Amino acid sequence: MADYQHLTHKFEPVFHQDSKVLVLGTFPSVKSRENLFFYGHPQNRFWKVLAAITREPVPASIPEKKQLLLAHRIALWDVIKSCEIMGSSDSSIRNVVPADIPRLLEQSSISAIFGNGNKTCELFDKYTRPMILEKFSGSPAKSEALSFIHRLPSTSPANAAWSLERLTECWGREILPFL
Repeated sequence: MADYQHLTHKFEPVFHQDSKVLVLGTFPSVKSRENLFFYGHPQNRFWKVLAAITREPVPASIPEKKQLLLAHRIALWDVIKSCEIMGSSDSSIRNVVPADIPRLLEQSSISAIFGNGNKTCELFDKYTRPMILEKFSGSPAKSEALSFIHRLPSTSPANAAWSLERLTECWGREILPFL
């Protein structure tokens, strides 16, 4: 059995000032930490789903992945800046320090936030929502819109109940209206 490790996120979010939607994960998996980029495990269906909904080829390299995101005004980051975790197990996450998502929201045109899986949304509700409500307290409409997370089914291979086709249909139906 793996032991807990205290880890800090080692790579930056992908976004620019014209980003319209933010897709959040929890914390990078072991493979993503090795690759120093999001969704690095070859069985994770994230890049296949994004390529399908944007009608682009599946990106292979990190520069291609960044280009896909930025070309379609999709920002990507994780809820957690640092935590204790066993391997890649989201259920083992404890002692969370949240990422500064309000800073990203200030520097972009994001109008909708999406969570890749249930755990992301739980962590967002617990740690990020209060930060957003405080940061944008002077702008009630913005505060309300940006403190809500749209729950998407996880692209993780552990979510075997969802086929690639079902994931793609759901993600496209939810995200595309905001782009």
